[in-house]
Amino acid sequence: QLQLVESGGGLVQFGGSLRLSCVASGFTLDYYAMGWFRQAPGKEREGISCISSSGIRTNYADSVKGRFTISRDNAKNTVYLQMNSLKPEDTAVYYCAASSTPRCPGAFGSWGQGTQVTVSS
Repeated sequence: QLQLVESGGGLVQFGGSLRLSCVASGFTLDYYAMGWFRQAPGKEREGISCISSSGIRTNYADSVKGRFTISRDNAKNTVYLQMNSLKPEDTAVYYCAASSTPRCPGAFGSWGQGTQVTVSS
């Protein structure tokens, strides 16, 4: 069974940092682009970052560019999202997703359950 499990969410103060992790099981991430998404209450799901299968190409939404960094360790079957300079508007449930393609933008068909990130003022 394919499974993606996010971790690392929590409560952080304004300007703080968190690192989210997404561990895959049931398949290897080597061949697939991976993405991070978020959804705040009452808002549409927002794609915030994508990384190619090799990790050499990345992209970011303007809302997080310069503050968030996506990375991957294929040997550990894990994707990370380092979040710095967090703002209250970053409060959301964060999801990782696997694409059926090796390059970004992906075609995301496999999703984790999400992890809550809350940024206080």
